[in-house]
Amino acid sequence: MKRIWLLIIVCFVSQHLWAQELRCNISISATKIQGANKNVFETMQSDLYEFMNNRKWTEHTYAQDERIECSFFINLEEQLSSDEFKGYIQVQVRRPVFNSSYETVLLNLKDNDFQAKYVEFQTLEFNETSNKDNLTNILAYYAYIILGMDYDSFSLNGGTEFFQKAQAIVNNSQGAREKGWKAFESERNRYWLVENILNKAYSGYRSCIYQYHRQGLDVMSDKAPEGRAVIAESLKSIQKVFRAKPSCYLLPVFFDAKSDELVNIFSKSFPDERNRVSVLLNECDPSNGSKYEKILKSEGL
Repeated sequence: MKRIWLLIIVCFVSQHLWAQELRCNISISATKIQGANKNVFETMQSDLYEFMNNRKWTEHTYAQDERIECSFFINLEEQLSSDEFKGYIQVQVRRPVFNSSYETVLLNLKDNDFQAKYVEFQTLEFNETSNKDNLTNILAYYAYIILGMDYDSFSLNGGTEFFQKAQAIVNNSQGAREKGWKAFESERNRYWLVENILNKAYSGYRSCIYQYHRQGLDVMSDKAPEGRAVIAESLKSIQKVFRAKPSCYLLPVFFDAKSDELVNIFSKSFPDERNRVSVLLNECDPSNGSKYEKILKSEGL
């Protein structure tokens, strides 16, 4: 009998050690909302943390050290009613680079259409077939975007099933009164993010994510020049997206995550490579032109 109970305990512990995919830090700020009960926001932060980190999002097995590092910063700027809030959410995803202590940013995105109801001590529930709760729909949408980005960085188009789940949430939310889900509301929202990712016309973005990380960054600890050359080549896929549609949402999504890193990578490059990459970056991301000047001004190799 003791052995049976021991087996049950081991199975229970193993499930919790190996099940969850995300290690998600949640931070909520509500400094602009005056007169509200601040304890509500502390409880909200705790509940969102539990929802993101204790839910099983895939059928895959993860070890503790394989969990995906990500963070949500939610800034609540307006209280619409006793239990409804409006503001923005900043989502960041990080990925370890093979054989190093360095973590690269996969995604660093600000969503200005965060609007949701939260009732203190009420269980958060997510329904995959409807938008009964906009709060959990937003969280689940970004959970699948995070998974898709991570899987894409390890295998070509590896995150498709998760992007499709995110798109299903968008489709189920077309009747929602809250903004962020519909094509006509903005050119840069949740609808367009996943639409662009899955759109074959912009497949160069996903090709770049794989080539840049798996074939580029992951080999740089042993073969820095070779890895850097692959990253330079991967940027040509982003250039194709830019030339196909300069206003494509994926372009600022990519450069918001990668502009600083690209400067660091190619400041240590050969003169010819620095020149070629600098020209490409200034074409595709002119708003960060002042950053890319550092590449040409560096001493390189």
